[in-house]
Amino acid sequence: MITIKNLTKEYLSVTPLKDVSAQINDGDVISLIGPSGTGKSTFIRCLNLLEKPSSGQIWLDGEEITAPTCNVEEVHKKMGMVFQSFNLFGHMTVIENVMAPTIDLLGKTNQDAYDEAMKLLRMVGLADKAFSWPDELSGGQKQRVAIARTLAMNPKVILLDEPTSALDPTMVGEVQAVIRQLAVSGKTMLIVTHEMDFAKAISNRVFYMDEGGIYEEGTPEEIFDNPKREKTRRFVRRLKVLELDITSKTYDFLGTQSQIEDYCVKNQIDHGLARHIHLVFEEAIHQNITLLKGKPKFRIAIEYSQEKATATLFVDYAGEKYNLFEKLDDISVSILKKITQDKIYNYDSGREYENHMELSITDGTA
Repeated sequence: MITIKNLTKEYLSVTPLKDVSAQINDGDVISLIGPSGTGKSTFIRCLNLLEKPSSGQIWLDGEEITAPTCNVEEVHKKMGMVFQSFNLFGHMTVIENVMAPTIDLLGKTNQDAYDEAMKLLRMVGLADKAFSWPDELSGGQKQRVAIARTLAMNPKVILLDEPTSALDPTMVGEVQAVIRQLAVSGKTMLIVTHEMDFAKAISNRVFYMDEGGIYEEGTPEEIFDNPKREKTRRFVRRLKVLELDITSKTYDFLGTQSQIEDYCVKNQIDHGLARHIHLVFEEAIHQNITLLKGKPKFRIAIEYSQEKATATLFVDYAGEKYNLFEKLDDISVSILKKITQDKIYNYDSGREYENHMELSITDGTA
């Protein structure tokens, strides 16, 4: 249905989309997830030409809609957009908001537009609000009206840009229920969302966006349960990471401890777990660095899971086979055994950092 080839969007100071290619099939329900600022909204706005791509091509049902001769108004009829800010007209009643585009753009009679609008308002559970003003509605009700207005145009594709992000948490469910209805109706949909459970439940495909494009794509099971790439894994599992490189024995130990402290405070890590993160770094990393004969080359990642409230220390270091635990004195080993579990060590001479160790850090409450 939609083919995207080498899509790029540039602004003066940033390029959110770089050479993006994708195929969207008829009936797909695709959730676009990823950190803020990774081009998700820009991507769907480029699809229906609300944003003009800087380069690249987009085809809709075999017609190149990025061609200079393309009728943009016809594209908007085929690809409806639901915005996070509702965009209802305050001087029109609810039903007038739904009727207006079908009269203006599709040429429907007032009666036909009214009949269709009432049918759609019943579908989204708002027939009793048909003659209310937008200011009289809750945020969730406004968004449901916005969805009805988009459906009134009978588009082939529906694009939803974070449709629940502006809502009070108590109103999110009512809008999601309407979107779920649409998803099973066979409509082709692309949804930008930060609601991971919702994305997993509603989609047949997921695009994780990062680094200027579709960083990883797959089924909900592939993306949420078995992501292949590191940034995807960190995002879907709500992992917060602090990365450190140490290449000298005289590195700034106190400054590094301060970085770790700032990381723990920023991510609201429990005091007991934070103290153990400091201890593991000091006993497993710092003590070993002082024992090394040559120049150290360590790459360290502290990974905190907000979902599970657990932390893991990943250590990659260059050189001959060297198990950190085997080189420490009995006191350091004893300390580490009390505050870590699931220790993993392996060595691979083909890697840049031949040694790899993972230490799961406990908070001491188990």
